[in-house]
Amino acid sequence: MRIIRNGLETLSGQSDWFAGPVYLDVIGTPSPTSRIMGGVVHFAPGARTAWHTHPVGQTIFVTEGVGLIQREGGTVEQVRPGDRVHIEPGENHWHGATPGCFHTQVAYQEADDTGSHTEWGRHVTDDECAG
Repeated sequence: MRIIRNGLETLSGQSDWFAGPVYLDVIGTPSPTSRIMGGVVHFAPGARTAWHTHPVGQTIFVTEGVGLIQREGGTVEQVRPGDRVHIEPGENHWHGATPGCFHTQVAYQEADDTGSHTEWGRHVTDDECAG
């Protein structure tokens, strides 16, 4: 067992990955025996990710607020606290907060054999967000 004391500061989401104010608290990063990484993602109202995929998939657990999520070709879905979303490997998707509500989620994914865990695409348009 290893206890890792909290020494990490909250990170601001990179503007090429996110639209609007997004903050990340890292839970874990890959270590030599594990390829799992995860974090708590805090979205301000209307903030969202860009379109992206995960080579080994992703799991999201909603902890606060009302969120939006969409897979490419699907409808925009609302998610609420306690909801879990499993994103299939390679499935193009985005997620974020509704325009009127903050949204927080725990997101975790596994890196592939090359160390890649996310492939980022273009930003989501306001029209796409509205469904």
